[in-house]
Amino acid sequence: MSKLKPGKVAIIGCGFVGSASAFALMQSGLFTEMVLLDANHQKAEGEAEDIVHGIPFGRPMQIYAGDYDDIADAAIIVITAGANQKPDETRLDLVNKNIAIFQSIIPEITKRDFEGILLIVANPVDILTYTAQKLSGYPEKRVIGSGTVLDSARLKYHLGQHLGVDSRSVHAFIVGEHGDSEIAAWSSANISGIPLDNFCEMRGHYNHMEATERIAAEVKQSAYEIISKKGATYYGIAMSVKRICEAIIRDEKSILPISTMLHGEYGISDVVLSLPCIVGRDGYETKVPIDLDQEEVSRLHESANTLKEVLSEFFAEN
Repeated sequence: MSKLKPGKVAIIGCGFVGSASAFALMQSGLFTEMVLLDANHQKAEGEAEDIVHGIPFGRPMQIYAGDYDDIADAAIIVITAGANQKPDETRLDLVNKNIAIFQSIIPEITKRDFEGILLIVANPVDILTYTAQKLSGYPEKRVIGSGTVLDSARLKYHLGQHLGVDSRSVHAFIVGEHGDSEIAAWSSANISGIPLDNFCEMRGHYNHMEATERIAAEVKQSAYEIISKKGATYYGIAMSVKRICEAIIRDEKSILPISTMLHGEYGISDVVLSLPCIVGRDGYETKVPIDLDQEEVSRLHESANTLKEVLSEFFAEN
């Protein structure tokens, strides 16, 4: 008999991303119970007390600060705990600090026979999802990362702005690393089924190469630009967390570019990166093959190799 509570979510880490995610999930109506954990318990208490005062404007929900014993029956554990990315620092620069944090967090979860979904959000998300899978020993479908869900949303937003069309009608993915080696999958991009270049010309845009290079650069630089201006990014990723939780709790079978382990897709294995996947109650069901041209596949291999090199360097040092 499963002890899992479908209406319960836990968030480990109450920094900017964790607290913003908690606020987004409170408003979502997806859950009836939310427990917050942080190395600084008072911080978790303060966030819980602040967010819970919004309940009269939302839906009834129990929100409180707790410990690891309180999260064992959650349907989803969202892990945002980790060092923040600083200006001029890449996500991969966080590896040593955040793997060490995960080495203390994941065993605390596994010793309590957790049966739900682990959603990794802390950066570098691909490497930390790989770490969480190896440390937990859970089935891969239950340990997923937020991946390039946010990057893909940024791509859709910028394309929508460029074309003067609702970004929800834009169907395009960022794949690979959630980071500097990410790839805009232009080969499969379309606007409500119309190939991207065709739609661009409908809207009076003909310099396709120049436009796609500019938009891809804007997407890739988004986090750095925001961090340089306000110190951290958290609203966009909070909405991404809400979207992934929505797909899981409602068993939507939504296609989202989450971080998962690869087993030969596009000739890549034993690395976690983002490709579109069907996401539902059990985590991810299967990857969805999308059209990638030769250059995009080559860049995906480069992205995978970048992540593998970082992992090999970490394990060589430790």
